[in-house]
Amino acid sequence: MAKRYFRPSIEALVGYKPGEQPKPGQPIIKLNTNENPYPPSPQAIAALSKLNPETLRRYPDPYATPFRQAVSDVLAVPKDWVLVGNGSDDILNIIIRACAEPGRPVVYPMPTYVLYRTLTQLQLAEAVEVSYGKDFQLPIDELVAAQGAVTFIATPNSPSGHTVPAADLRQLAAGLDGLLVIDEAYADFTESTALALAQEFDNVVISRTLSKGYGLAGLRLGFAIAKPTLLAGLYKVRDSYSVDAVAIAVGAAALRDQAYKDDCIAKVRRDRTLLARSLQALNFKVWPSETNFLLTQPSRGNAEAIYLALKQQNILVRYFKQPGLDDKLRITVGTPEQNAALITAMQALA
Repeated sequence: MAKRYFRPSIEALVGYKPGEQPKPGQPIIKLNTNENPYPPSPQAIAALSKLNPETLRRYPDPYATPFRQAVSDVLAVPKDWVLVGNGSDDILNIIIRACAEPGRPVVYPMPTYVLYRTLTQLQLAEAVEVSYGKDFQLPIDELVAAQGAVTFIATPNSPSGHTVPAADLRQLAAGLDGLLVIDEAYADFTESTALALAQEFDNVVISRTLSKGYGLAGLRLGFAIAKPTLLAGLYKVRDSYSVDAVAIAVGAAALRDQAYKDDCIAKVRRDRTLLARSLQALNFKVWPSETNFLLTQPSRGNAEAIYLALKQQNILVRYFKQPGLDDKLRITVGTPEQNAALITAMQALA
């Protein structure tokens, strides 16, 4: 009989599965994990090339002060309202470790980012999943009734691409005793933001990342914005040096280059519209999106077959084999050339 080294809950856990990654050097059109199709800011690349080797010898600034200052300057929030993490996933993990445990549930509407469930289960807390209403209407009453220690709302949401109105978020925050974490990983692609709610409410945390809008998914850098009294509790469970010196320097430079970021965002929005029209011409249902991806449904209900056929042609899109999504595909907006290659392949499959 094989020895068991892990807690029973870990043995039983179905771990989170990230999107497929191509092998090094494999020629692939990668439209499955919502990376920005454009490279990082030239200023970020310059910051990387100018990095002093001495910076690598020493431990990094434990509070990522230069990056927090960049967030403060760009988003007009006080520096001490910013907590920096190793990607926004780290921020989510910190929050759940600080707040959730048996008897203190984590609540979120579905479908959404399934890592919320995995992180909750690691804490032996109950995950309360509430179905979105028609046309992704936020189920405010059900979410309030669940009274989670943490309630997650991703806006814009993945995989649906929709945003939650600020009025709904305000009503939800007012009705909760626990934390409301507004996950704005895709906020750079939309005009709406809930940043003001972090100032208005003591229990609101805004989570952001540089993986999407800034083309820095490989850097692993995210941050939270909340009142300092709330962040003080999160700092207690945060790793001592969770953000490395390279990420601090490169991330700060990228964040300050808003002109470059805005130019890339404009191109993604333009190509998102064109890609949606091309898919609709192939009889795909396409949900409105304020992100860098589209949720789509082929008319023949053959989403999995299309996903597998595209994979054979070295084109990766995201397929979720779960109720409510198993007849749909999530497709990242690529460059015009990548999008054209996708549509050409789709014409023989749809």
